[in-house]
This record gives sequence, structure tokens and C-alpha cells, in this order.
Amino acid sequence: MKKNYGVNTKLIRGGLNRTPFRETSEPLFLTSGFVYDSAEQAEKIFKGVKKGFQYSRYSNPTVEIFEKRLALLDGSEACFATASGMSAVFFSLMSQLKSGDHIISSSALFGSCKEIIKNILPRYGIEITFIDGKQTEEWKKNIKKNTKIFFFETPSNPLLELIDIKKVCQIAKKNKITTVVDNIFASPVLQQPVKLGADIIVYSGTKHIDGQGRVLGGAILGSNKFKENILKPYLKHTGPSISPFNAWVLLKGLETIKIRVETQSKNTLILANFLNKHKKIEKVFYPYLKNFSQYKLAKSQQRAGGTVLSFKIKGNKKDAFKFINKLEIFDISNNLGDTKSIVTHPTTTTHRILKEQERLSLGITDNLIRLSIGLEDVEDLKNDLIQALK
Repeated sequence: MKKNYGVNTKLIRGGLNRTPFRETSEPLFLTSGFVYDSAEQAEKIFKGVKKGFQYSRYSNPTVEIFEKRLALLDGSEACFATASGMSAVFFSLMSQLKSGDHIISSSALFGSCKEIIKNILPRYGIEITFIDGKQTEEWKKNIKKNTKIFFFETPSNPLLELIDIKKVCQIAKKNKITTVVDNIFASPVLQQPVKLGADIIVYSGTKHIDGQGRVLGGAILGSNKFKENILKPYLKHTGPSISPFNAWVLLKGLETIKIRVETQSKNTLILANFLNKHKKIEKVFYPYLKNFSQYKLAKSQQRAGGTVLSFKIKGNKKDAFKFINKLEIFDISNNLGDTKSIVTHPTTTTHRILKEQERLSLGITDNLIRLSIGLEDVEDLKNDLIQALK
């Protein structure tokens, strides 16, 4: 695959590995293991002297195509696919950390990410410091001798707070700290953290990569050195492997991800501007709104505002629920990045695990609603919002 090929060409042709049957669609290898021509060949493959597949927990031809294609889109050297987005987050951290290490994380995180860092990592003797990630100096100020990782998501879930990737990564590199970026909300179509200095990027394939609500999957991306020397040995023995079938579905999803995300982002901006002017809306959160507090940063590191917006409806939980229940097109669900438009009440679903005081400190109130905009006609979605707001 030539480096100068366009994104759409890479998403259709990247990573292809045709079998002798000369199939047009990528082959699906539903096999747990592989056979060898001789005991000597098996020995060489297991030693790593000869290239070859050993076991689908380690790698699989279908999974490998997906990994190579996603790496081409993301801009990273290498990729390791995992069973889910949360396994990608957890193992991107645990593969590098040991007891006594310190991690600095932004406070604005998805509920399960917060649970991993706040309550699970400390069980292994790992020290945690949460900061306001928007304040770049906070990263520098909280560095200790044992700080190993900076972790953050940008835009954040659900208020779409942004972190200056380039500046934070510069601080990390000066102090020999690894930066792990959760790029799920933006997707690799709209934002490439590796080009801004990030070391490791994690994704939930369930979101925009599949984008059609079918399968679970995740991915960890970084350098070849990181994959081969740190990540692969760890994951081979701990086993968060993705199903070859799920990898195949995600692979096919990559063929249309750019078209989907760009169209969805365009529609999301239209609806964000509409809601921003509505008398029953208290505040709208969307990076490409001109009155968004971090609008300039969004324009500098994202190609578009994304497929998700959040807003606070005037009123309380009862008013939020009433609005949600009156929607006719939007599905009530906790997913995002889907072709179907989705409405979510973060306080009672995605961020329910956080304590009330913690949610409120992050601005996640009972009247906050999150919308993931799909591929329906934008006028139909707009009219659905209008009738529900009545």
C-alpha cells in the first residue's frame, strides 16, 4: 500500500491479504488454531524465527487485516485488536504499569474508564492523580519521579471537554512519560493524536468503526516497538482477544467510516446550532459551536465537531425524561457513533457509577442529555426535537 494513497483508498484496499482462492471480499478465518507442515516448522514459528500464525488468541489472518487497515487510518505504526473498547483501555495501561508507578489522568472520563483508574488500578499498588485536564499546567505541576503515564479522552464523554493534545504530549516527552489518548469520541477520521505527539491511542470499535450497532471490539495503537516488546507479550498471555468474526465486521465498517462520520458530523453541527438558539435549552456542548469555550482548540486539532452533542434542558430530571420519552426517531440507548440516532441520559446510565458529588463537579447534572446523531434525514431529526421540546 503506497503511503501517498488517499484515505478512502486505504480504507478499501489497506491490509489486504488474499488467499489462493482470489476472493474479492476479505476472508473470514473462523479457526482457533493452525497446522504446520512439520515439527521443525512449528518450532521455528513459535520461536519467532519464521513468520506464521500460531493460535487465534495471539493473532489471526482476519484480525491482522483489520489491525493493519485501522493503523493506516489512525496514522500509527501498529495496532492490536481487543475484545472491547474497555479491554483496550485497561490493557493499554496495565501492560506498562507495575506496583509503585504513578498515573496522571484527566477527571472528565467515561464512567467505566473512571472506574478502572480510580478503583481498579490502585488494587495493584498504582498511584493515581486526577486533574482538570483542560488546564495544561496541571499536567506539569502534578508530575512525580514515579509518573509513567498521562491518560485522557478528548473530546470527553459527555460534555465534550477538550485537552490540548500537542501541549500535553510535549510535557510528557520532556519528562519521559507515555501519553495514552482515548480517541473514541472523535474517531480516527476527525482526529489523529499520534500526529500531535501521542504515544498510544485506544478505540472502541463498537462505536464509529462498526457504526451499526452489531459487534463489540477495541483496538490499541502505537509504535511497532511498543506492540512487539510490551503489548503483544502481555496480551498473548492475558487473552483479551477479539473474535475473528467481530474483526471482520469492523473491517467492513472501516470501508465506510469516513463517509459516515463526515456526514454525521455535518448533521450534528446543524442540530447543535438549532438547539443553541432554542428557548427551552439552557446550554449546548459541541466543539464546533462558535460559542463553545474551546472552539479555537477544536478547530486546531479536529477536522469537524464530531457526531455527538450534549445539552442541558431547562428544568430537572423529570423534564429531561419527559423530553426523551417524547422523541419518536431517536432510540433511547447508551451507544454512540451509530447510523441510528441515539439519546442518552448520562446521569442514570453511562455515568451512573460515579458518586453524585463527583458527577456534579464534572457538570453532569440531571438535566443533561446526550445525542448521538446518525444518518437519518437531518430535517426529520430536527422536527423530532421540535415536537419533543413542545
